[in-house]
Amino acid sequence: MGLLYTLIVGAIAGWLAGKIMKGAGFGLLVNIVLGIIGAYVGNWLFGVLDISIGTGSGTINTIITATAGSVVVLFVAGLLKK
Repeated sequence: MGLLYTLIVGAIAGWLAGKIMKGAGFGLLVNIVLGIIGAYVGNWLFGVLDISIGTGSGTINTIITATAGSVVVLFVAGLLKK
């Protein structure tokens, strides 16, 4: 069940980041990978900046953190691409 949860949250976060940064998604597989990488980046970044989203560790908090991390990953990738 944990793997399925990770894949679903990754897909949602990657899709949201694609909408925020580019206006379109990147396909299911890329969205999942982007969301999973974004979750790690988001957790690290929020920890370094001492940012807390709400209380507890609900699914919405996880999606917000993963989306924020995915946006950062897309932004950095865009800078490196130029």
